[in-house]
Amino acid sequence: MSSAMINQAIEAQETKNGEFLAKRNVVGLGVGFKNQLGENTGQASVVVLVQQKLPLAGLQAEDMIPKEIDGMPTDVVEVGFLRAQRNARERFRPIIQPGISAAHYRVGAGTIGAVVRHRQTGERFLLSNNHVFANSNDAVIGDEILQPGSVDGGLRPADIIARLAEFRALAYIEDAATTIPTTPTTPTTPTTPTTPTTPSTPTTSKTWLDALVEFINWLAKLTGSERRAQAVSLAAYSVGANSAMGLGGSPSEVPYIALATLDNLLDAALARPTNPNLLSEDVLNVGRVSGTKPATLGMSVGKSGRTTGYTEGRITLLNATVNVQYETVRGTRTARFVNQVITTGMSKSGDSGSLLFDPSDRKAVGLLFAGSEFATIFTPIDRVLSLFNVEIV
Repeated sequence: MSSAMINQAIEAQETKNGEFLAKRNVVGLGVGFKNQLGENTGQASVVVLVQQKLPLAGLQAEDMIPKEIDGMPTDVVEVGFLRAQRNARERFRPIIQPGISAAHYRVGAGTIGAVVRHRQTGERFLLSNNHVFANSNDAVIGDEILQPGSVDGGLRPADIIARLAEFRALAYIEDAATTIPTTPTTPTTPTTPTTPTTPSTPTTSKTWLDALVEFINWLAKLTGSERRAQAVSLAAYSVGANSAMGLGGSPSEVPYIALATLDNLLDAALARPTNPNLLSEDVLNVGRVSGTKPATLGMSVGKSGRTTGYTEGRITLLNATVNVQYETVRGTRTARFVNQVITTGMSKSGDSGSLLFDPSDRKAVGLLFAGSEFATIFTPIDRVLSLFNVEIV
């Protein structure tokens, strides 16, 4: 393409800037290559930017774009509503929306993924990750959620915008290797020392518990479920939501069955806003995301996150099993996730909780929760919504 043709297109554009920008739906003009049926023709043209492409029948005569300007072809490109892009780490008031910094008060920062609505009650919640809203299991229901997150300047009580409402506990590999306690014996009165006895054989507590675990796993296999049961002690799950199970007794004395102690299906949590009337469903710098669709290999996906803002990537793997490291109050823990989706690198620390969507139709695809410089990991959104019985507003 010669510079003369480019200059000719620029001259044609500059004669029409004021006239075209006065047309309804037009938001800009420029010079670029003309596209024909989605293909770049390599031909210089005057490109007219519109909020939305409309059929000719829906346009007034004065709002139509001619096919040529001073001998140069025109092209019409839809760009949506153009607005100044805000920094996701700012303090957003009075409107709270997806795509901005927020987190449990003991977590540095994460991202609000979406505003969701309970399918039965109609109540609205904020959706993000467990490790963002529930501090990787180390939180209790009712804990404060700050906007922005503490690392971005959020403080209690001024920046409390929600409270933890529900989360799916993460199962860590390191915590699964817990021995099953035997039936506690009645303590004796500390009188004179007794002669040590030979260790007895395992009591019936372990026997009936093992049998029950085997029966549950047999049923799971019979029905085709991937979930499995394992007997652990309450001590292994004494932090966060599991500490309030109401089993009574000392944690080290109470055996129980924990389902899916190794494989995780999602990292997600809900927060109840302190004022639901301040919520906006529009994702920051993106707009409304509505409906859902399944992930497919090669699909382009976008997200708006606290750290990297709006980015796009491409789905490279389906049905992925991955080990993800978490920092907890008990040190580094590893959680294994199954049936996840992986994209090219499109996120950094702080983007966790972002909603992934198909940019072509803005349908939600997944909930981002982990990644590296080279890959981003998300959970299919329909699984998240189903397990919490919510829908995207």
